[in-house]
Amino acid sequence: MACGRDGRGGRAVTRSSVREVEAAAEGTGAEAGGSRRRPLRRRGVLRWSAATLAVLILGTATAGYLYYRHLNSNIKKDELNLGDNKVAEPTPNAAGQTPLNILLIGSDARDTEQNQELGGARETFGSTPLADVQMLVHLSADRSNMSVVSMPRDTLVKIPKCTDPDDDKVYPASDGRTMTNRSLGHGGPGCTVATWQELTGIHIDHFVMVDFAGVVSMADAVGGVPVCVDANIHSRDSQGHGSGLKLEKGTHPVKGEQALQWLRTRYGFEDGSDLARAKGQHMYMNSLVRTLRENATMSNPMKLRRLAEQATQALTVDPGLDTVKKLYDLSNELRKVEPKRITMTTMPNRYVGARVEPTEDAEKLFRLVREDIALDGKDAKKTPEPEESPADPAAEDAKIGILVQNGTRTDTLRAASGRASTVTGLLADKGFTKASADTTSALSEDRTVVRYPSADLEGDAWRVAKSLGIPASSLQRTTDVSGVTLVVGADWREGTTYKAPQEDDKTPESAEALNGADEDACMHVNPGFTWS
Repeated sequence: MACGRDGRGGRAVTRSSVREVEAAAEGTGAEAGGSRRRPLRRRGVLRWSAATLAVLILGTATAGYLYYRHLNSNIKKDELNLGDNKVAEPTPNAAGQTPLNILLIGSDARDTEQNQELGGARETFGSTPLADVQMLVHLSADRSNMSVVSMPRDTLVKIPKCTDPDDDKVYPASDGRTMTNRSLGHGGPGCTVATWQELTGIHIDHFVMVDFAGVVSMADAVGGVPVCVDANIHSRDSQGHGSGLKLEKGTHPVKGEQALQWLRTRYGFEDGSDLARAKGQHMYMNSLVRTLRENATMSNPMKLRRLAEQATQALTVDPGLDTVKKLYDLSNELRKVEPKRITMTTMPNRYVGARVEPTEDAEKLFRLVREDIALDGKDAKKTPEPEESPADPAAEDAKIGILVQNGTRTDTLRAASGRASTVTGLLADKGFTKASADTTSALSEDRTVVRYPSADLEGDAWRVAKSLGIPASSLQRTTDVSGVTLVVGADWREGTTYKAPQEDDKTPESAEALNGADEDACMHVNPGFTWS
């Protein structure tokens, strides 16, 4: 293999050296099962360059292969999905491309001395970790844009039954709704993946998890990420609550422990909520992406080596991302997206006491991701594709059990009287003789939906929807129901003919979208946490 010199007697890295190392690894079976062309994405956005640089520092085929094996051994892995229910992968587009969805998880684990020191609260050492940061990264099928959806850690969700692959311990589904960050303690990150899929209906391809120490080491290795505050800030109240972040007004690079403080800051940012913290995390990630792209040509071998070490040691990933080569392949996919086509959002929500729950706008945001619609609104207009029946065939109409519920109540209107019975009669006239009306409850649903609990009832649900003119986009798979359930929404308060509303593909304002190229973004400081 021909290699140049770096001017100090060292080997210069070439594209061919990277390919030779990859070939060496494959030829010796270093990656059992072969590599997948799937992308990972990393702990914040931090991953892609780290993975790329990890390979680029290799010198010769032999030494490079040994170092490649060493980096692979650094990477921790866990099962992708610990739940029983699966979500079908999206249908490829006309070019045969499919989108990629990666769940980024920030763990508050205090399972090492370093994590304990960084996380504080000594009485929690060794306690069950929480998934305090959860972000879904969606890479479009054509690789032209990227969308990120954060879920606040205090979001109330139903955690599905999960089975720990290490000891086969079964964690039963949550009794009612509980905070989403607890999903990590139900067997590992694969349960957090299962919880997301149950809530959103989005197929998740990979996860990447990082803890306190990983955030600090990676931020340190990168060399600093510029962040901005509109006033002096000290995140600490009289009771000692807060991250400890102390910055002067303006833009400053943060790294190491200070970067972790920024990402954890709640006290002092805007209203002091987890929503404000998510906004600060989005600003950091956008800035990090821009910083990594600007420094993509780094040539200092020692700096690259350090970055490679820290990146691989910081990660826990699913088996589809457990080698440097897989991360490297992913990096090439992610780097196709310019910052101006990256959109950061927070799941639309409303308060329920001190917690939050998804709103109707959240379901709209999830639909846009499921349908691979860019959140920046810059997609070319797509020609609607004809709706196809699911692979699972429907039963005969007369054998499909259907529960019909009245969901026509709104914030300003009472439920329309008798809607469940009226639509049940309409279904019976169409041959669905096992339809029954639930007259015991009046729900609130903006749009008419058909819900079903499992894949074997998808065909039945689709058949019911089609018979009433309800679009396939209004089908929802959820364990909240035990059978095919039709909820007559506020969009069908009268009559026997359903008219589907026009789909609006605009990102909800409540998602607080932030563009990745916005260099003027600055966190607002709560006056109670400023200093002079």
